[in-house]
Amino acid sequence: MARPLRIEFPGAVYHITSRGNDRKEIFGDDWDRKAFLEILYRVCTRYHWLCHAYCLMDNHYHLLIETPEGNLSIGMRQLNGVYTQTFNRVHGRIGHLFQGRFKGIVVQKDSHLLEVSRYIVLNPIRAKLVKNPNQWIWSSYSATVGQRSSPPCLTVDWILGQLASERKTAQDNYRKFVRAGIRADSIWKDLRGQTILGEDDFVEGMNGHITGKEHILEISKRQRFINRPTLAKIFTTEVLQSKEARDGQIIEAVEKYGYSQKQIADHLGLHFASISRIMRMKETMLRK
Repeated sequence: MARPLRIEFPGAVYHITSRGNDRKEIFGDDWDRKAFLEILYRVCTRYHWLCHAYCLMDNHYHLLIETPEGNLSIGMRQLNGVYTQTFNRVHGRIGHLFQGRFKGIVVQKDSHLLEVSRYIVLNPIRAKLVKNPNQWIWSSYSATVGQRSSPPCLTVDWILGQLASERKTAQDNYRKFVRAGIRADSIWKDLRGQTILGEDDFVEGMNGHITGKEHILEISKRQRFINRPTLAKIFTTEVLQSKEARDGQIIEAVEKYGYSQKQIADHLGLHFASISRIMRMKETMLRK
């Protein structure tokens, strides 16, 4: 099983998803959902998390979590572990409940947290379970807009504070913001390496958390090389004017930045065999 890249630091914000094993339900009834939110509250209290948004579907859940102490993994082990024990005990079952490891995407707070919160509460609409977000009581939407009391695990102050200084106005603006999201473009256009959602400078700022993990083969290549330069930046016009310089960059693109030989061949308009021959020539020279 592939090992996900985990980026953890104080103040990090994550969009978290966790799915049922074999896509099976992880919530059998409302009691299960209430139990999950109670466990989430205890985890938030113990690890000082802030939960900005959530949505509990049938076979998976979404959370928007901020970790002031940079302790996502240990908290997630507690959350999914305790809930699995509770679910198994109540339903008389044994074994894994969740499908592998949870997915955690680092989110740039000031530019993308609002968008992610909207994406999360619109899940039931995208799944065609309801027509309006307030009809799905197992998301944070109704509490954020003031239609019901906020569960203990949820904090709404940051989200509402971005929309207006007066709470009622902020709640109204959040309703409009979520409604506009039904037809908005995908928020995932800025996702880098399946791991980081943010603008270029934010992604570059994650370099220190990724360095040293490029050679962990259990982590997918797309995640290990999030900040690698594009092929267009590697093969500049100047480089392409010299066969020797081009071949050197081909070798570096494969060995240093993890591009496949096919990706390079397609970019340069060369046959795959030509790239393979360049790589073999390099190996031959090293053996001499």
